[in-house]
Amino acid sequence: MKTTLPPGPKGNFFLGSLPEYRKDTIGYERYLAKTYGDVVYLRFANRPAYMFNHPDDVRQILVTDASKFNKAPVYKDLLSYFLGNGLLTSEGDFWRRQRKLAQPAFHYKRIQTYAKVMVEYTTRLLKEWKPEEIRDINSDMARLTLSIVSKTLFNADIEQDASQIGKALTVLLDITNDRVQSPIQVIPDWIPTPNNRKRKEAVQALDAIITDIINRRRASNVDQGDLLSMLMMATDDDGKQMTDRQLRDEAVTLVLAGHETTANALAWTWYLLSEHPQVEAKLHEELAQVLGGRLPTIDDLPKLVYADMVIKESMRLYPPIPEIARQPIDDIMIGDYLVPKGTIIIISQHVIHRDPRWYANPDSFQPERFSEENEKLLPKGAYLPFASGPRVCIGNTFATMEAVLILATVAQQHSLRLLPNQQIVPQSILTLRPQQPIQMMATLTNE
Repeated sequence: MKTTLPPGPKGNFFLGSLPEYRKDTIGYERYLAKTYGDVVYLRFANRPAYMFNHPDDVRQILVTDASKFNKAPVYKDLLSYFLGNGLLTSEGDFWRRQRKLAQPAFHYKRIQTYAKVMVEYTTRLLKEWKPEEIRDINSDMARLTLSIVSKTLFNADIEQDASQIGKALTVLLDITNDRVQSPIQVIPDWIPTPNNRKRKEAVQALDAIITDIINRRRASNVDQGDLLSMLMMATDDDGKQMTDRQLRDEAVTLVLAGHETTANALAWTWYLLSEHPQVEAKLHEELAQVLGGRLPTIDDLPKLVYADMVIKESMRLYPPIPEIARQPIDDIMIGDYLVPKGTIIIISQHVIHRDPRWYANPDSFQPERFSEENEKLLPKGAYLPFASGPRVCIGNTFATMEAVLILATVAQQHSLRLLPNQQIVPQSILTLRPQQPIQMMATLTNE
């Protein structure tokens, strides 16, 4: 047991490592791992933190000792403002109850029924595209995934509402991103700062739309075959159902998680395919062989092996959630170090996913890494785009199915080419977005 602190940067006297984090989170975390190794000590103002970079430690934190950790408050407290007490932010017995209530909605047989929606909505988007047209691919993917989650969650083709929900969530995420890396985490809501006003208005807009949908569904009392119906019908061991407030919190959480991360994963995938024409050609070859010019269906998923590998490799290089933050409930040994209660623990997927110990030529785009035989060679804890353990993303199967079906539908008809003179730089805070929109030209595949 090591009672001394792990190695780490000295940092600023008052702010610790906050200035470096704010300037370039991804670059700084990779520097820390390369310079100081598998366990790094750092400080954010008056908050001590440990960064763990080895899969064995990751497994302990997320899987074997998962019950000994809570979500770090730096995320939970800020996200709760608009997500409420949903699966992403809740803890303990309440989280376990909610997870159990929500789980049936994500059983594979249930989400299989949504495959048709995913393909239909993608086809609808493609009808807007014109040959040689320049597209903001981030915006297109965000709009598409938001429409899909609105339909599958609420069974509602709510184009106008979906647009308002998307704008509100973007405002809330941007403000939360700023606060995550601020020395002053909590600014009282009653202080009329511009950001406080924007946050309040955005939450009111979200609540108005989603509460109205829940009220109308309660009044109709009809199972519409969507995720909301499943959540409303679910009962716990005592026969109790979710309250309207709990439904609202889970619905907002699912809307956010169900479109933001998948949209980012797809945007990075189009960027990578544009930069690697040999991978794109191999993908087109599989699509031609499996689909033969028709639209994909749920039955095609087991045959779209390379498309699945492309999505997995894209999420390795650009994990939709770039890091996980935890906090031990009590003092705990992690590997060789005694970590005090309340310490911030950082697990950076984008660091672990590019570690040459687990991935040869880690910065290169090689979907073959995720062939069945190669994937078995990966250490547990070395690939975690959806986290791991009890709090693994409840929608991981939904998201993967959606990403593969959208990829197959678009790539069968279009090639996307990156416009020159763009600096594509990832921005890592809560999600991994490109700092600027990725501008791409859509070209018909058969041209």
